[in-house]
Amino acid sequence: MSFKRTVENFTCEHCGTSVVGRGYTNHCPKCLWSKHVDTDPGDRLAVCGGLMRPIRVEGSTGKFIVVQRCEKCGVERRNKAAPDDDIDTLVAVAKAI
Repeated sequence: MSFKRTVENFTCEHCGTSVVGRGYTNHCPKCLWSKHVDTDPGDRLAVCGGLMRPIRVEGSTGKFIVVQRCEKCGVERRNKAAPDDDIDTLVAVAKAI
């Protein structure tokens, strides 16, 4: 799997937060939702376009992985948590298991 760095800002379709992209931003730092737009990270080739719900958090302090499932097609993706991700949301998703 290759990774294509794509710098773009977006408005979260789940909570409405304006997100400033850094090229590695793939989810909203406030609610942890994203959109199913990639086949491989950053390629923007997925045709699904469904919203990706955060379903669990894996890992340990400082090295969290947010696992998301597409609400439309069911595909699951693992993404590194970003330093600006809301810690309360990370904890809430982790406890929801």
